[in-house]
Amino acid sequence: MNYARMVIEKEAPEEYGYDRIRFNLSESSIADQKLSDIGLSLPDLTLFYGEHRGDKELRALIAAQDKGISADDILVTAGAAGALFIISTSLLSERDHLVVVRPNYATNIETPKAIGCAISCVDLDFDRGFAIDVGRVAAQLQPNTRLISVTCPHNPTGTMMGRADLDALIALAEASGCHLLVDETYRDLTYGQRLPAAASLSPKAISVSSLSKAFGIPGIRIGWLITSDAELQERFLAAKEQIGICGSVIDEGIARGMLERRDAFLAALLPEMGKRRDIVQAWIDREPLVDWVRPQGGVVGFPRVNVGSDFDLDRFYVNLLESHGTYVGPGHWFDMPKRFFRIGFGWPKEAELQGGLDAISAALRQ
Repeated sequence: MNYARMVIEKEAPEEYGYDRIRFNLSESSIADQKLSDIGLSLPDLTLFYGEHRGDKELRALIAAQDKGISADDILVTAGAAGALFIISTSLLSERDHLVVVRPNYATNIETPKAIGCAISCVDLDFDRGFAIDVGRVAAQLQPNTRLISVTCPHNPTGTMMGRADLDALIALAEASGCHLLVDETYRDLTYGQRLPAAASLSPKAISVSSLSKAFGIPGIRIGWLITSDAELQERFLAAKEQIGICGSVIDEGIARGMLERRDAFLAALLPEMGKRRDIVQAWIDREPLVDWVRPQGGVVGFPRVNVGSDFDLDRFYVNLLESHGTYVGPGHWFDMPKRFFRIGFGWPKEAELQGGLDAISAALRQ
């Protein structure tokens, strides 16, 4: 493994310093929750080695969200990042090939890079609504392709593919003998019809999710992967055991309590996040220098700055932060041009979101 730090992590707000940021629009989750916010307290747990696959009741709660999924199909991991690391290191080598839809969550690209496998990127197009083109994905397949990697709802654009495209990608993986990885971290934050977990539709599909983004508890580091392929699940379990044996029983206890409250939590959350999305839309509608593809899920969008080639984008980002105290996720976090940036509208309070948007408008005119 040839590790290199990911730019998105080097420049993360917690690395830069929260105290230096006035309007933080760079976060990709809802606001961080306290135990008291969600009505939880730490149970009096015995601090033993937990179940290697993850707490049985926790896995049952995850499995209950989709037909055709059982607790045995779930492997609890150290966040979605842990799941993605296990999948990449189990399925890919320097002799293999990956097809990844880009932009994408950085781990879905950087871990395969560290492994040394060949990577073909299928870039999404703003002018096509960031819609996935299954035909272009199929055209990149090679005899040694082991994995197709997508996110849905998409990070960083917030767009979603339809059921027909998901079915087509699964059929593509089945026909080519590779696996389809669908990072579904934002699936619970869908503003319309929620897609089924990809893993519930085929043994060739692997689903990944976590409690970090949609539930605002990234500090407990709970995620999971789902596969109905028992042999593959055993390989993933072997990887987890060699990395850390099992998860934290404290983290899994909190996660269990959160998922027991899942429906009530999301029922209150989704209308509020829809309101925040509308705040950004209203700003976009009156700001001629910025456009976006309206997100269909998640709490992030990926606007494009509509400026000429002589516009100094580097100076814009510096001025935005140093003069206006506003932090966004610049395009280079996602191997995209500088005229794109990610806005997170779920983490800041409403007044902070509006203040940050106004700051972007001001910085574009200085």
